[in-house]
Amino acid sequence: MSYTKKRYLTYGIFTLFILILPYITVDGKHMLMLSFEYSKFHFLGFVFDVNELFIMPFLLMILFIGIFAITTIFGRVWCGWACPQTIFRVVFRDLIETKLLGLRRLKNKQKDIDYSKKSNQIKKYLALIIWAFLCLIAASNFMWYFIPPEDFFTYILSPKEHSFMILFVITIAAFLFYDIVFWKEDFCTYTCPYSRIQSVLYDDNTVQVVYNTNRGGEVYKNNQKSIFDVKQWNANEECTTCEACVKVCPTHIDIRKGLQVECINCLECSDACNTVMGKLGKSSLIVWGSTNSVIKNVKTKLFSKRNLAYMASILVCVFFAMAMLVEKKDFIVNINKTTQLYKIAEDKTVSNNYLFTFANSQDKELLINIELENKKDFEIKRFESFILKPNQRVKKVVVVKSKKRLFLSDTKDTALNLKVDIFANENRDKKQTWDLSFIYPRESLLK
Repeated sequence: MSYTKKRYLTYGIFTLFILILPYITVDGKHMLMLSFEYSKFHFLGFVFDVNELFIMPFLLMILFIGIFAITTIFGRVWCGWACPQTIFRVVFRDLIETKLLGLRRLKNKQKDIDYSKKSNQIKKYLALIIWAFLCLIAASNFMWYFIPPEDFFTYILSPKEHSFMILFVITIAAFLFYDIVFWKEDFCTYTCPYSRIQSVLYDDNTVQVVYNTNRGGEVYKNNQKSIFDVKQWNANEECTTCEACVKVCPTHIDIRKGLQVECINCLECSDACNTVMGKLGKSSLIVWGSTNSVIKNVKTKLFSKRNLAYMASILVCVFFAMAMLVEKKDFIVNINKTTQLYKIAEDKTVSNNYLFTFANSQDKELLINIELENKKDFEIKRFESFILKPNQRVKKVVVVKSKKRLFLSDTKDTALNLKVDIFANENRDKKQTWDLSFIYPRESLLK
């Protein structure tokens, strides 16, 4: 199977996966979704409140370190085989314009479409209409990772109440339309920062698109001609100078010149060369391999020190992320003091007010209760255990009062450290212990 067919198959799998993933739930929890409306992050069936996003840094580190590792080992395999920009361009150029409407030839991506023909002009607008429709689907699919699909389609039926969401979808669709139709591969060449950092991550062991100069010979600049560079002919060299690899390149480069930032590892040049060389009974001069394996005839070292360091870093991040998942709390608590520092009663007892915010991150009801560890000198007033419903957020004013007069300082207020245990009656073992700062007034105010 050619690399092109393998890429098309990979694109289809990725597209189906991205479209279906928002619909996959585990006990009503999505596999991947960041909901701004509900302030929830769904990941692999776990739900994190906005106050529990301590797992996010580790996921981001895994993402970025993983990109560096994959680039070091396999080059720009992401660009050619999984990037949405590349997939969308293939859908528009190769599927719609070429296969469906016959405006292009797959073997020559350098040649512009002849729009002087009336039939081609009609096909052009038809292609734009089809792509605009697909852009709306892609933009909607993007929103499903922030708004559950079931809610999204409900909101669509009430456009006035959800105008911002609809405007956001239209904006994304418009960007995709402009990007794929007008920006094209210039986005990869001039805008995407990934192409600029790849050369820093490459070494002779990096698997990439390599032109075998041992067989094909070198390419040199012909200053007398303003055409593609041609190679210096040598009877021992196998390249036929057919330039099939140049014509088929979507980023308009000549792979025979070596590594270039515009190359996206799509390997269409390898397929084109394989077609030509296959007629001569030879293998392609352009292969997917490392400089060591193709040109220097040295075994590729996948487990270099740098690659091992990347892998170790990813494993450490995965370990901490899994630890966060295991330690995930049943409910979230946030405690703040009110604006009043303290209140002195007639019997000289002192009370402090606190604002407790409880958030249930479970899909079941929890009976919430709190207890002070220092019950000898302090007690809790104005609080009774209550039922916290699934995904409910509740605020409670909790009053902590001294049981008797304490003789502490004659000159200044004293901050006492009190510990309070917060737990669900269903699982007291997973209690949360918080420190409360109890402000006790100076003695002169108690006289």
